[in-house]
Amino acid sequence: MDMRRGGWLLLLVGALLAFWALLAGPGILLGVDLGKWGTALLVTVAWVSMYAVSRMPMGEAERGLSPGEWKAWVGTAFMLVATGYFLAKSQVFVAGPAWDNPDARAVGRNLVLLLVAWSVLTSVLGARWKGRVQEDERDREIEKQAAGLGRSALTFCLVGLAVMLAFSPADRLAWATHFMIANLLVFALMWGWLCEYAATALMYWKDRRGTQA
Repeated sequence: MDMRRGGWLLLLVGALLAFWALLAGPGILLGVDLGKWGTALLVTVAWVSMYAVSRMPMGEAERGLSPGEWKAWVGTAFMLVATGYFLAKSQVFVAGPAWDNPDARAVGRNLVLLLVAWSVLTSVLGARWKGRVQEDERDREIEKQAAGLGRSALTFCLVGLAVMLAFSPADRLAWATHFMIANLLVFALMWGWLCEYAATALMYWKDRRGTQA
C-alpha cells in the first residue's frame, strides 16, 4: 500500500510540474521548450495513471463510478488544462499568422498533442468497460442536460466576443488581428466543451451522492 501511495504521489508531483511548465513557466528555460516538455510530461502522467487504473481489479477502480462519469472527469481535466494553456499563451497569437509565428505554431502543436492524448485515453477507458452496459437512461439524461449547458456557455462566449468587437473603440482593438479572432473562436469551442464536461461530471457526482445517502 505504501508503494502504491508513493507511486500516486509521484504522479501528482509530475502533473503539478507539467501544469507549471504549461501555464506558469517561461517559454524557454536553459534552451529547453517548456511547453513541449510540459505537454509530454502531462501525457506521460495521464498514460501511467490510466495504465494503473486498468491494472486494478474490476470494481476497485470504479468505486461506484460509471463509465460516463470516468470519461467526464478525464474530459474535464484535459479541457481545463487546454483552456488554461490557451489563455496563458494567448499573447503569442497577436504577433501574426502561424506560418510567420513559431511561438503560435508551438502552442498549436501542444494543444493538438493534448487533444490526441485525450482521444486515446478515452478509447483506453472505453476498452476497460468493453462488454458491459456503458449507457442507460440516467446517462442519456445527464448528457442531454450537460450538452444544453455547454451550448449555453458557447453561445455566451460568442455573444460576448461579438459585443466586445462591435462596441470597443478601434484604437483598443489593435490586438484583434484575423489570426487572433480565429483563435478566440477556437477558444469559444473549447470553453463550451469544458463547461459540458464539467457539468456532466458534477451531475454524476451529485447523483451518486444522492444514491448513497
